[in-house]
Amino acid sequence: MKALAANIEDVFREAAARWTLIAYFFLSTIFIIIFASAINLDIVNGALAGAKLFGKEVQMGGDSGLSIEKLVLGFEAGFSGFLYFLATFLAIFATAHLVPRMQEKGTIDLYLSRPVGRVKLLLSRYIAGLLLAGSNLVYLIGAIWLIVAWKTHVLHARFLLGGAIIFLVIAVLLAFAFFIGVFTSSTAVSIMASYGIFFFGLMLAAHERIAAAVSKEWQAALINGLYWIFPKTAELMQAVVAFVGGEQMPEQLLRNLTPAPFITTAAFGVVCLVLASWLFTRKEF
Repeated sequence: MKALAANIEDVFREAAARWTLIAYFFLSTIFIIIFASAINLDIVNGALAGAKLFGKEVQMGGDSGLSIEKLVLGFEAGFSGFLYFLATFLAIFATAHLVPRMQEKGTIDLYLSRPVGRVKLLLSRYIAGLLLAGSNLVYLIGAIWLIVAWKTHVLHARFLLGGAIIFLVIAVLLAFAFFIGVFTSSTAVSIMASYGIFFFGLMLAAHERIAAAVSKEWQAALINGLYWIFPKTAELMQAVVAFVGGEQMPEQLLRNLTPAPFITTAAFGVVCLVLASWLFTRKEF
């Protein structure tokens, strides 16, 4: 247990020594500062009387007495979709190097000399990556939530809980990055592959229309099969927005939320982690 804890601690020390940890939280801090400075709301008797976005007046139309509760709920729902992309991209960029750097000559020799099995070694790096990404996610979402609460005096816990879905996506993509990292020992390939599968999942959300457009049945079957294999990044983004927005979201969007995207996406991550562990135990160094 001490050896596993030491491996996790090594990840954070390495991230700090290589400025990864500092850059990771610095970028999030810059975004938080910009966010706090960009939005100014004029609230009178619990209703929105005026708003400024990046110094420009927002036209309120005839609904000048817009309920601040509805405004915050709608704003948090829309903004959670942006955070879905931002937090995921930062997490992958900051953690995809964990396996390739571990496999560098000299570094891997040191790790393998410790009384820890290869699977436990890999999993400890994975847990450390999740802790690193999770801490930044909590910092980013928590700061935004507090800023909104400070400016509007409205608290919605669902905005915080929406981060759990984002964390699931990060965990799955990190497992895929670990598999690619073990296979290629390349940080660049791990990052590009993880981003690629993220966008591939977005495109596969239209798998029914794509399958209907192809001329061969086997091509349509392949497209539908790939949809169920790869992470449902589009559906999970919709789930974040719908979960945070609640009553503000269209009924059709809420009805389309089923457990299947969560289950199949999590299964993909588990399979990637198992394959990475198996490949790591057989790899020659």
